[in-house]
Amino acid sequence: MELVADILLVAGALGAGFYCFVLARRLNRFNDLEKGVGGAVAVLSSQVDDLSKTLVAARKASDGSNAALADLTGRAEAVAGRLELLMASLHDMPDQVSAEPPPRPAPVPEAPAGPVFVRHARGANGDAR
Repeated sequence: MELVADILLVAGALGAGFYCFVLARRLNRFNDLEKGVGGAVAVLSSQVDDLSKTLVAARKASDGSNAALADLTGRAEAVAGRLELLMASLHDMPDQVSAEPPPRPAPVPEAPAGPVFVRHARGANGDAR
């Protein structure tokens, strides 16, 4: 009876050892840095670092854009105020709107600059006609 118990105990120990060996191999594959979860965790960690750097750069760019937009908005409001003043001053002007533009003066012919040479026609023997 003790012999049967010892054989069963050794068989159970060998089975447990084989089961531990299989689990150890699975765990090594699971934590492999290239194919397993370890690799996925490493890749995700590097992506989180890249995304945080990109987020910081985007935040700086948006802060700069926000400042520039605030400056442009202030300038636009100042120009709008000046335009309102100009429009208000135009109401005080008399209405002189005509349908036709004023006539243009006729162009004055220009005098030639310098001496003017005129060629006269000559006959066959060289006499002036």
